Amino acid sequence: MQPPPADTASSASVAPGPVAVLEARGIVKRFGHVEALRGVDFEAHAGEVTALIGDNGAGKSTLVKILSGVYQATAGNILLDGCNVTFNSPSDAHALGIETVYQDLSVAPDLTPSANMFMGRELVLPGLLGKFGFLDNARMRRESAEAFQRLKVSLKDIDMPIASLSGGQRQSVAICRSIMWAKQVVFMDEPTAALGVVQTRRTLELVRRICDTGVAVVLISHNMRDVLEVADTIEVLRLGRRIARLRNNNISIQDLVGAMTGALDSTADEQVTA
Repeated sequence: MQPPPADTASSASVAPGPVAVLEARGIVKRFGHVEALRGVDFEAHAGEVTALIGDNGAGKSTLVKILSGVYQATAGNILLDGCNVTFNSPSDAHALGIETVYQDLSVAPDLTPSANMFMGRELVLPGLLGKFGFLDNARMRRESAEAFQRLKVSLKDIDMPIASLSGGQRQSVAICRSIMWAKQVVFMDEPTAALGVVQTRRTLELVRRICDTGVAVVLISHNMRDVLEVADTIEVLRLGRRIARLRNNNISIQDLVGAMTGALDSTADEQVTA
Protein backbone atom coordinates (compact mmCIF):
# COMPACT_ATOMS: atom_id res chain seq x y z
CA MET A 1 0.00 0.00 0.00
CA GLN A 2 1.32 3.44 -0.92
CA PRO A 3 1.73 6.00 1.87
CA PRO A 4 -0.84 8.82 1.91
CA PRO A 5 0.13 12.18 0.41
CA ALA A 6 1.73 14.77 2.66
CA ASP A 7 -0.51 17.34 4.34
CA THR A 8 -1.04 20.63 2.53
CA ALA A 9 0.34 22.57 5.48
CA SER A 10 3.48 20.44 5.54
CA SER A 11 4.08 20.82 1.81
CA ALA A 12 3.50 24.57 1.94
CA SER A 13 5.87 25.14 4.84
CA VAL A 14 8.91 23.28 3.49
CA ALA A 15 11.31 25.40 1.47
CA PRO A 16 13.81 23.78 -0.92
CA GLY A 17 17.36 23.56 0.37
CA PRO A 18 20.54 21.46 0.31
CA VAL A 19 20.37 17.68 0.45
CA ALA A 20 19.65 16.51 3.99
CA VAL A 21 22.09 14.17 5.69
CA LEU A 22 19.10 12.15 6.96
CA GLU A 23 15.69 12.22 5.34
CA ALA A 24 12.43 10.36 5.74
CA ARG A 25 9.83 10.28 2.99
CA GLY A 26 6.26 9.16 3.48
CA ILE A 27 6.96 7.08 6.59
CA VAL A 28 4.00 4.95 7.66
CA LYS A 29 4.00 2.81 10.80
CA ARG A 30 1.14 0.56 11.85
CA PHE A 31 0.81 -1.45 15.03
CA GLY A 32 -2.03 -3.78 14.16
CA HIS A 33 -5.00 -1.54 13.35
CA VAL A 34 -3.37 1.51 14.92
CA GLU A 35 -1.62 3.84 12.47
CA ALA A 36 1.00 5.70 14.51
CA LEU A 37 2.60 7.48 11.53
CA ARG A 38 0.66 8.48 8.43
CA GLY A 39 3.07 9.49 5.71
CA VAL A 40 5.60 11.50 7.71
CA ASP A 41 8.37 13.47 6.02
CA PHE A 42 11.44 14.58 7.98
CA GLU A 43 14.92 15.89 7.32
CA ALA A 44 18.04 16.80 9.29
CA HIS A 45 21.02 18.74 7.98
CA ALA A 46 24.69 18.50 8.90
CA GLY A 47 25.85 21.09 11.41
CA GLU A 48 22.30 22.03 12.43
CA VAL A 49 19.94 21.29 15.30
CA THR A 50 16.56 20.03 14.12
CA ALA A 51 13.97 20.03 16.88
CA LEU A 52 11.17 17.47 16.70
CA ILE A 53 8.12 18.60 18.64
CA GLY A 54 4.50 17.59 19.06
CA ASP A 55 1.97 16.74 21.71
CA ASN A 56 1.87 13.32 23.38
CA GLY A 57 0.85 10.73 20.80
CA ALA A 58 2.00 12.85 17.85
CA GLY A 59 4.41 10.10 16.75
CA LYS A 60 7.77 11.62 17.73
CA SER A 61 9.13 8.56 19.55
CA THR A 62 7.91 6.19 16.85
CA LEU A 63 9.59 8.22 14.12
CA VAL A 64 12.88 8.40 16.01
CA LYS A 65 12.83 4.66 16.66
CA ILE A 66 12.36 4.05 12.93
CA LEU A 67 15.18 6.43 12.01
CA SER A 68 17.49 4.78 14.55
CA GLY A 69 16.67 1.18 13.63
CA VAL A 70 14.58 0.16 16.64
CA TYR A 71 11.40 -0.15 14.54
CA GLN A 72 10.99 -0.85 10.85
CA ALA A 73 8.58 1.30 8.84
CA THR A 74 5.45 -0.20 7.34
CA ALA A 75 5.96 1.98 4.27
CA GLY A 76 8.15 4.86 3.15
CA ASN A 77 11.84 5.49 2.56
CA ILE A 78 14.85 6.57 4.60
CA LEU A 79 17.71 8.35 2.87
CA LEU A 80 21.21 8.96 4.18
CA ASP A 81 23.25 11.46 2.18
CA GLY A 82 20.64 11.12 -0.55
CA CYS A 83 20.87 7.32 -0.80
CA ASN A 84 18.16 4.88 0.25
CA VAL A 85 19.05 2.88 3.35
CA THR A 86 17.34 0.18 5.42
CA PHE A 87 17.81 -0.24 9.17
CA ASN A 88 16.89 -3.69 10.43
CA SER A 89 18.33 -3.01 13.88
CA PRO A 90 20.03 -0.24 15.88
CA SER A 91 23.35 -1.85 14.93
CA ASP A 92 22.66 -1.02 11.29
CA ALA A 93 22.12 2.63 12.22
CA HIS A 94 25.25 2.67 14.41
CA ALA A 95 27.31 1.27 11.56
CA LEU A 96 26.25 4.23 9.39
CA GLY A 97 27.08 6.84 12.05
CA ILE A 98 23.70 7.37 13.73
CA GLU A 99 23.59 7.45 17.53
CA THR A 100 20.86 8.10 20.11
CA VAL A 101 20.99 9.60 23.61
CA TYR A 102 17.94 8.23 25.39
CA GLN A 103 16.15 9.99 28.23
CA ASP A 104 17.30 7.34 30.72
CA LEU A 105 20.89 7.87 29.42
CA SER A 106 21.64 4.10 29.31
CA VAL A 107 24.84 4.49 31.31
CA ALA A 108 26.31 1.89 33.67
CA PRO A 109 26.50 3.63 37.08
CA ASP A 110 29.22 1.36 38.48
CA LEU A 111 31.61 1.96 35.58
CA THR A 112 33.93 4.93 35.02
CA PRO A 113 33.21 7.57 32.36
CA SER A 114 35.79 6.04 29.99
CA ALA A 115 34.33 2.56 30.44
CA ASN A 116 30.90 3.98 29.62
CA MET A 117 32.26 5.77 26.57
CA PHE A 118 33.46 2.45 25.12
CA MET A 119 30.69 0.24 26.50
CA GLY A 120 29.97 -2.39 23.85
CA ARG A 121 32.92 -1.15 21.79
CA GLU A 122 35.77 -1.94 24.17
CA LEU A 123 39.35 -1.78 22.89
CA VAL A 124 41.65 -4.72 23.58
CA LEU A 125 45.40 -4.74 24.00
CA PRO A 126 47.50 -5.53 20.92
CA GLY A 127 49.09 -8.92 20.49
CA LEU A 128 48.52 -12.06 22.49
CA LEU A 129 46.91 -10.32 25.47
CA GLY A 130 44.27 -8.85 23.20
CA LYS A 131 43.48 -12.28 21.81
CA PHE A 132 42.70 -13.37 25.36
CA GLY A 133 40.36 -10.39 25.80
CA PHE A 134 42.50 -8.08 27.95
CA LEU A 135 41.21 -4.52 27.63
CA ASP A 136 43.35 -1.52 26.74
CA ASN A 137 42.07 0.62 29.61
CA ALA A 138 44.83 3.21 29.27
CA ARG A 139 43.96 3.92 25.64
CA MET A 140 40.23 4.07 26.35
CA ARG A 141 40.85 6.50 29.21
CA ARG A 142 43.09 8.66 27.03
CA GLU A 143 40.69 8.81 24.10
CA SER A 144 37.77 9.52 26.44
CA ALA A 145 39.66 12.37 28.08
CA GLU A 146 40.44 13.80 24.63
CA ALA A 147 36.74 13.62 23.67
CA PHE A 148 35.72 15.40 26.89
CA GLN A 149 38.34 18.08 26.24
CA ARG A 150 37.23 18.63 22.63
CA LEU A 151 33.66 19.21 23.74
CA LYS A 152 34.73 21.26 26.80
CA VAL A 153 33.15 18.84 29.26
CA SER A 154 34.57 19.05 32.77
CA LEU A 155 34.04 16.06 35.04
CA LYS A 156 34.62 15.94 38.79
CA ASP A 157 36.78 12.82 38.48
CA ILE A 158 37.27 10.80 35.30
CA ASP A 159 38.25 7.71 37.31
CA MET A 160 35.22 7.64 39.62
CA PRO A 161 32.09 5.61 38.86
CA ILE A 162 29.34 7.39 36.94
CA ALA A 163 27.11 7.09 40.01
CA SER A 164 29.29 9.66 41.83
CA LEU A 165 28.69 12.32 39.16
CA SER A 166 25.89 14.87 39.05
CA GLY A 167 22.92 14.41 36.75
CA GLY A 168 24.32 17.00 34.36
CA GLN A 169 27.71 15.31 34.24
CA ARG A 170 26.12 11.92 33.59
CA GLN A 171 24.17 13.53 30.76
CA SER A 172 27.41 14.99 29.39
CA VAL A 173 29.06 11.55 29.40
CA ALA A 174 26.12 10.04 27.50
CA ILE A 175 26.21 12.86 24.95
CA CYS A 176 30.00 12.65 24.53
CA ARG A 177 29.72 8.90 24.01
CA SER A 178 27.24 9.45 21.19
CA ILE A 179 29.35 12.06 19.47
CA MET A 180 32.49 9.91 19.78
CA TRP A 181 30.84 7.30 17.57
CA ALA A 182 28.41 9.37 15.49
CA LYS A 183 29.54 10.37 12.03
CA GLN A 184 26.21 11.61 10.71
CA VAL A 185 23.37 12.13 13.19
CA VAL A 186 22.76 12.23 16.95
CA PHE A 187 19.22 11.90 18.30
CA MET A 188 18.69 13.43 21.76
CA ASP A 189 15.52 12.45 23.60
CA GLU A 190 14.56 15.10 26.20
CA PRO A 191 18.19 15.76 27.21
CA THR A 192 17.30 18.45 29.79
CA ALA A 193 14.15 16.89 31.25
CA ALA A 194 15.66 15.99 34.65
CA LEU A 195 18.23 18.79 34.92
CA GLY A 196 18.36 22.02 36.89
CA VAL A 197 18.84 25.48 35.41
CA VAL A 198 22.66 25.49 35.40
CA GLN A 199 22.92 21.91 34.13
CA THR A 200 20.36 22.63 31.41
CA ARG A 201 22.39 25.61 30.24
CA ARG A 202 25.57 23.51 30.00
CA THR A 203 23.77 20.75 28.13
CA LEU A 204 22.34 23.17 25.56
CA GLU A 205 25.80 24.69 25.06
CA LEU A 206 27.12 21.16 24.49
CA VAL A 207 24.42 20.55 21.88
CA ARG A 208 25.60 23.59 19.94
CA ARG A 209 29.24 22.51 20.19
CA ILE A 210 28.30 19.15 18.70
CA CYS A 211 26.84 20.96 15.69
CA ASP A 212 30.15 22.74 15.25
CA THR A 213 31.71 19.33 14.52
CA GLY A 214 29.43 19.00 11.47
CA VAL A 215 27.12 16.35 12.93
CA ALA A 216 23.34 16.75 12.59
CA VAL A 217 21.57 16.90 15.95
CA VAL A 218 17.90 15.96 16.29
CA LEU A 219 16.43 17.28 19.55
CA ILE A 220 13.19 15.75 20.83
CA SER A 221 11.80 18.04 23.50
CA HIS A 222 8.65 19.32 25.21
CA ASN A 223 10.53 22.38 26.46
CA MET A 224 9.75 25.09 23.95
CA ARG A 225 12.27 27.52 25.48
CA ASP A 226 15.08 25.00 24.93
CA VAL A 227 13.86 24.43 21.38
CA LEU A 228 13.87 28.12 20.51
CA GLU A 229 17.28 28.59 22.09
CA VAL A 230 19.21 25.94 20.14
CA ALA A 231 17.19 24.76 17.13
CA ASP A 232 17.86 25.92 13.58
CA THR A 233 14.79 24.14 12.21
CA ILE A 234 11.68 22.85 13.97
CA GLU A 235 9.69 19.90 12.66
CA VAL A 236 6.15 19.71 14.06
CA LEU A 237 4.22 16.43 14.26
CA ARG A 238 0.52 16.14 14.98
CA LEU A 239 -1.56 12.96 14.97
CA GLY A 240 1.06 11.00 13.06
CA ARG A 241 1.77 13.60 10.38
CA ARG A 242 4.30 16.36 9.91
CA ILE A 243 2.18 19.49 9.77
CA ALA A 244 4.94 22.10 9.60
CA ARG A 245 8.65 22.62 9.15
CA LEU A 246 9.70 25.98 10.57
CA ARG A 247 12.96 27.89 10.41
CA ASN A 248 13.79 29.44 13.78
CA ASN A 249 13.57 33.05 12.61
CA ASN A 250 11.74 35.33 15.06
CA ILE A 251 9.13 32.74 15.98
CA SER A 252 7.57 32.47 19.41
CA ILE A 253 6.39 29.79 21.81
CA GLN A 254 2.85 30.75 20.79
CA ASP A 255 3.73 30.01 17.16
CA LEU A 256 5.00 26.56 18.13
CA VAL A 257 1.96 25.79 20.28
CA GLY A 258 -0.28 26.95 17.47
CA ALA A 259 1.46 24.62 15.03
CA MET A 260 1.28 21.69 17.46
CA THR A 261 -2.43 22.15 18.14
CA GLY A 262 -3.41 22.88 14.55
CA ALA A 263 -4.32 26.49 15.29
CA LEU A 264 -2.07 27.70 12.47
CA ASP A 265 -3.40 27.26 8.96
CA SER A 266 -1.11 26.73 5.97
CA THR A 267 -0.92 30.48 5.32
CA ALA A 268 0.28 31.09 8.85
CA ASP A 269 2.86 28.31 8.46
CA GLU A 270 4.29 30.05 5.41
CA GLN A 271 4.56 33.32 7.31
CA VAL A 272 6.31 31.67 10.25
CA THR A 273 8.74 29.84 7.97
CA ALA A 274 9.74 32.91 5.99
